[in-house]
Amino acid sequence: MTIRFATDDEINRWDNLVVHNSDRGNMLQGSVFLNLKRLANWRPRFIICGELAIGAIEKHIPLFGKVWYIPKGPGVATASELASIVPVLRDFARQQGVFTIKIEPELLRGTDISAIELLPTRPIQYNASTVIVDLHSDLDTILKDLPQKGRHAIRRADRDGVIIKRVPVNDETCQAMYDLFKETADGAGFTIRSPQYYREFYQQYADANQGQLFFAYYQDQLVAGAFAVILGTKSTYKDGASVRKRTAYGASHRLQWEVIKWAKEHGSLEHDLCGTPASDEMSNPNHPRYGLGRFKTSFNKHITDYIGAFEIPVSPIKSRLWSKYIERLVRRLYFMRHHESYY
Repeated sequence: MTIRFATDDEINRWDNLVVHNSDRGNMLQGSVFLNLKRLANWRPRFIICGELAIGAIEKHIPLFGKVWYIPKGPGVATASELASIVPVLRDFARQQGVFTIKIEPELLRGTDISAIELLPTRPIQYNASTVIVDLHSDLDTILKDLPQKGRHAIRRADRDGVIIKRVPVNDETCQAMYDLFKETADGAGFTIRSPQYYREFYQQYADANQGQLFFAYYQDQLVAGAFAVILGTKSTYKDGASVRKRTAYGASHRLQWEVIKWAKEHGSLEHDLCGTPASDEMSNPNHPRYGLGRFKTSFNKHITDYIGAFEIPVSPIKSRLWSKYIERLVRRLYFMRHHESYY
């Protein structure tokens, strides 16, 4: 199997290559996301391994070398496909001065990868477990097949006068979305990135015709917002936020239904609600994402669990040190300095 960096022509049509991977692509393997990471001083790397397009981001770690992170990839569909590319990718990375590669392939939990030389590590992305809504059917059928709680909330919101708008990405709408997001984060106890990051994120996806911002209004007041992304036949509910004081029952459900309609219009066949507790943790009310899980399972009760994240130990000693000790310290120091995630 051959492996090399992509040509300029391949980089220019990168998204088309990614959606033809075995897993049919992922937005975090797309060119917009990879290039956005330049804002945090990561270098995007576009790699062709056999027939597979692999997007990585690269950063230099003093005294160690380079780390590669392949977000929600590589885009394989089977354990055997992963097994075939890992040694090739490892040898190629070694030639580039890389000491470890973090991967997050979307293989289902329970997939046997024991024969592959990998080190388990903490996932970076929050949809290692998630809810996926099947969009193959027409909208009437999709609505009918939703769990009763979801259908009821959507219809109730319509009856009560909740209004959903697809809004352009600009300074005003981005600030409004950020204010909602910050209110949600403060209430739930999680951290978010800077306003500038989200402004750039939303703008670049909107400019690429891959993203849309949505607002929900009740009695002329903004009560919820969402940003969704599509790449190929997969859509993702990337960000969502709402006012802490519940003003209209079902507003967030009706907002998500509009996202689904938009995704369906743009060719999506599966819609990722992007993050829940694992299926065996969903009944735990103390889980930090319990509330999110309850909301998202009102669109599909089935939770999809993936195998999680792993390190490919290019330099075994350095990779283990990184995974067990150094990475945690680097991430903590980075957060203390920048108040946002290292990755």
